Amino acid sequence: MQAIRIDSMSERRQQRCCGMIRGTSIESRHAPGTHTRKLSRKPASCEGGTLNASFEGFMRTNRSGGLFILADRGNGKHLNFCRLTEQGTKRNVVMKIQLLLLIPLCFIGLGAHAGEEMNAFHVPLGQRQLFLDEYGIARIENLKRTLHQPEKKGAVIEPDQSWEYSLQTRCAPVWDPNVERFKLWMITSTTIPGVAGTTYAESADGIHWTKPVLRQKAIQGSLENNIVTVDPKREWPANAIENVVFDPDDLDPSRRFKGFAHVYTREPMVSPDGIHWKLLDVPALPSADESNLTYDRLTGIFIATLKTNGPYGRAHAIWTSTDFEHWTDTGVVFHADEEDQILGRVHMEGRLADPALHHPPDIDPEDCTVDVYNIGVSRYEGLYLGFPAMFHHTGTMGFHLVQLACSRDLKTWDRLGNRETFIGPSTVASGAYDLTQILPPTGPVIRGDELWFYYTGIKYRKPPEGAKKVGAICRAVLRRDGFISLDGGDQAGMLLTQPFTLAGKKLFVNVDAEEGELRAEVLDKDGTVLAMSALLKGDQLRGALRWAQGDLAELTGTLIRLRFTLRNAAFYAYWLGGE
Repeated sequence: MQAIRIDSMSERRQQRCCGMIRGTSIESRHAPGTHTRKLSRKPASCEGGTLNASFEGFMRTNRSGGLFILADRGNGKHLNFCRLTEQGTKRNVVMKIQLLLLIPLCFIGLGAHAGEEMNAFHVPLGQRQLFLDEYGIARIENLKRTLHQPEKKGAVIEPDQSWEYSLQTRCAPVWDPNVERFKLWMITSTTIPGVAGTTYAESADGIHWTKPVLRQKAIQGSLENNIVTVDPKREWPANAIENVVFDPDDLDPSRRFKGFAHVYTREPMVSPDGIHWKLLDVPALPSADESNLTYDRLTGIFIATLKTNGPYGRAHAIWTSTDFEHWTDTGVVFHADEEDQILGRVHMEGRLADPALHHPPDIDPEDCTVDVYNIGVSRYEGLYLGFPAMFHHTGTMGFHLVQLACSRDLKTWDRLGNRETFIGPSTVASGAYDLTQILPPTGPVIRGDELWFYYTGIKYRKPPEGAKKVGAICRAVLRRDGFISLDGGDQAGMLLTQPFTLAGKKLFVNVDAEEGELRAEVLDKDGTVLAMSALLKGDQLRGALRWAQGDLAELTGTLIRLRFTLRNAAFYAYWLGGE
């Protein structure tokens, strides 16, 4: 059975996230102004190409007349709409015709499968399966989960101009293929009373950064600086550009960069290069003085976390958009809970007991409260990662600890690693910036087999008199997929997956078996071994399994389970490959 292949990212951007599938039922989350009409009661599956489509037979239209076809993205939960606009480019028209031709094909040849329950677990080709939550896992025996912290590499962008006092960021560097440079935007405090704004830096390698002269706004009468602004007449806080993402899928090159202006409320704006900006004539988003922004290319969704109030203080609402102009409040507020308050007192007591760490003045474990200062959210493989900066404070004084969370639908979040610290403070003796305030990365930058995290490090919550150069952009590095591992010891441990239809011909693993080994088995639905791999040893960031018995390539299209057995090894992820 053939399905439409969406080969270019501009076409993929027509996909839109809309709902969740649970068994054979659908819980739809409607965008404002959308209407649903059911086309057929029969579910069917069309697999192939970039889009693994499982059509449930729904069509939606919105106020603008756009047509949406419901399709499963391939992981069994999240559903997409392929948006078919009545107006647009020739490419959109072709896509519309192809999809309309596809619908009847999906209902041909259902036969005995028409009444079967749709498989809830999918392993899309090339998508890495991590072990952060229980998705796709049937059973784990004699393995323990371990949260791993990235290795700090120090500051990569420091306040080295005479007028710079502190640098912060609320976005991840983006790679601009047109100039082959990483680009980053920084909230900049100056030594000049009342003057602050956003500055810009770029880098060819993500490590060595330059600050180009932009000549957009004068500092002490000179335009020789890297200040970037949507309007040179604006002053702080209206001149802030806090959140920027790169959207290579927008058909309009003048809108490839998207961001928010202003510290209070968020004004959507667009740019062709991230340097010259234009405000959109759309309503501002409600937010206090913290926010974050990401673009999920897989679904074409922009995700904003906007500061609001929660039951324990600072919290963040999650808003989404498919066009960066019309935004929907998902109703989710990521906030601290009672367990955070209990752990917060423990963290504060531990900090005060450690002479190597900076002790903010006037903090008291008995008067400690914890809230969510900021949270970065980004897609990684088949799920969303959250990096909440948990502010531990007495009154206004305190410190941040960045934790790790994950979600598959942006609504239900798991706090990972028993809420252990993912990025914490450096010691005073290290000379680092991240002594007290640590503002989270939006998400990782994938660099080969490493994940690079760019975050804000600030030495003090309230700088002492005469303090200089107090905040900078820091970098930390983690093994690819290395958030949480399943660890086995001398006694063999086992991971058994949920059943899924095999789409690939090769099986890869990310495992550190330097002192141990890993083996994989392919089972049928009754538990019979269909194929067994040879033992894999060593530190394998992308280890390809060889088959000592049977052959995975001969089982493509069949319903299988995978069983992994490991000794003295840390297992991070597995994924399927093609030829």
